[in-house]
Amino acid sequence: MEKYYTRACNFYYGKQSKLKVKNKLSIPLHGNKSISFDNLEVITRKYNKIIHIKDINFQNKNLKKKIKKDLKLITNLKKIKNLNLNYFPLLMGVINLTPDSFSDGGKYNNVNKAYEHAKNFIKKGSKIIDIGGESTRPGSKEIKKEIEWKRISKTIKKIKKLNTFISIDTRKSWIMEKGINQGANLINDVSGLNYDLNTINILKKTKIPFVIHHMKGTPKNMQKNPKYKNVILDIYDFFEKKINQIRKKGIKHNNIILDPGIGFGKNLKHNITLISKISIFHSLGFPILLGLSRKRFIKDISGKNDSKERLGGTISSNLFAMTQGVQILRVHDINEVNQSIKVYKSLNL
Repeated sequence: MEKYYTRACNFYYGKQSKLKVKNKLSIPLHGNKSISFDNLEVITRKYNKIIHIKDINFQNKNLKKKIKKDLKLITNLKKIKNLNLNYFPLLMGVINLTPDSFSDGGKYNNVNKAYEHAKNFIKKGSKIIDIGGESTRPGSKEIKKEIEWKRISKTIKKIKKLNTFISIDTRKSWIMEKGINQGANLINDVSGLNYDLNTINILKKTKIPFVIHHMKGTPKNMQKNPKYKNVILDIYDFFEKKINQIRKKGIKHNNIILDPGIGFGKNLKHNITLISKISIFHSLGFPILLGLSRKRFIKDISGKNDSKERLGGTISSNLFAMTQGVQILRVHDINEVNQSIKVYKSLNL
């Protein structure tokens, strides 16, 4: 039987969205009247078509049933423990305590510098601090768990005093458990919970919120000619399968965030397709996290206009993601991205 995928599209934002919702011409995304849509793209492995919301009841029986099921997920967002997703988008500030991360390796890898950086992030609007002690840039090699923990342990403890929501960026269950014991609120595993077989046990035991991240291959080989049959649908199927697997393993809570992993085993075409069609993942019913900040796709698009910070590309791609309903944006430049969001929202009041 043909499998249908439903993507909310043709979004409205701000004042225009509220007016459309009031007149019942669009449907609010996750109950938020400030962002709504009036079209659905139905996608299969063979074709796709756009359906206006007023035409849903005219579709065939199977398609109509699927659309209505997906609409329930698109319009009702799962809650994440200790995160206010009504404040949208949430900014996740990146703190790499590594000597070799792709953008800011070595810049903040001591306790005091990291603490001051986190404090500034919070002041400028970051609601989540993502702390990592192992680089997962393309071509990077694995490091020992003891080295990774030594890099981040004191920083986690000190930043926790700032009474903020802390995410641990790690693939290792040993690090996860130690980080949780020091007060971490979220586990962000770029391997999609595939690297360490004990990860599921830790997540089940602690019931901590976590990110399901998509990565094709490993950081060492992920950019060596990555291929997909259909990048959007392949990653959607990956999320669906992973959610089913963790349910079978006994994780019943809904404190789950989805990250399609821009730049993790994807070429430029894959990345652009994912970002432009990102709203398809709303029909899985979980919040979406995107890491677009300073990524290589910005360089690939901008060519001679590339820059070290890639601030223009970071801001524009994050604003686009926001208008597609992405709830969490992982960024290095909190102040500048937040500035752009405030201006955009003010222009759309």
